[in-house]
Amino acid sequence: MIKVLLAEDQGMMRSALALLLDLEEDIKVVAQVATGDEIVPTALDARPDVALLDIELPGCSGLDAAADLRDRLPSCKVLIVTTFGRPGYLRRAMEAGACGFLVKDGPVGDLAAAIRRVLAGERVIDPGLAAAALSAGPSPLTPRERDVLTAAVDGATVADIAGKLHLSQATVRNYLSAAIGKTGTRNRMEAVRAARRNGWL
Repeated sequence: MIKVLLAEDQGMMRSALALLLDLEEDIKVVAQVATGDEIVPTALDARPDVALLDIELPGCSGLDAAADLRDRLPSCKVLIVTTFGRPGYLRRAMEAGACGFLVKDGPVGDLAAAIRRVLAGERVIDPGLAAAALSAGPSPLTPRERDVLTAAVDGATVADIAGKLHLSQATVRNYLSAAIGKTGTRNRMEAVRAARRNGWL
C-alpha cells in the first residue's frame, strides 16, 4: 500500500482528492494538512511514501517544504500538484528535490499513475510545462534579489524591507533596482508581478 500525505489549503479540493485517491486499490491517504508549516512535522509522524504538495500554501510554501522534506525524510518522494503551471516554479521544484510536477486540471487517474511512477524512481513532469520551462530559461534573479522582491510584495517601504532582511536601505534600493532591470519593468510592483507570473518568487 502506497502511503500518501496531501497538502492542499482548499478544504473541498483536499477532501475530494483524498476520496478519489482512496478509491485506488494500492493508495491510502494517511495524512492531510492545510498549511505549509504542517507538512514536515506531519510527514515525520505519518511517514508517507509520497507527499503531494500544493505550492501556494499558508505558512511556508510547498517548494520550501519540499526542500525541508528532502533533508529530513529522504525516503518520502515529493510530487508538486498545483494550479499554477509556471516555468519558474517547475525549475524551483526540481531544485528543491521534487520528483514530479503536475498541474491540477489533469484526470485523477493520471495523478494516481504519477504517484506510482515517482515511487518507482521516475520523474513525472507535465509535458507542456517542461517545454515552457526549457524555453523560459532560469530565473535571472539572485536569491537576495528574490528575497527583497518577496518582502516588497505587500507594498512594504524600503525601510520596512531593510528592517525585515537586516540590510541597509541603500542595499535594498540596489537589489530592487537590479530586479526591476532584470524583469524589464518600470517599478518594484511591476517587478513583483512579472516575477510571480514567471514563478520566480
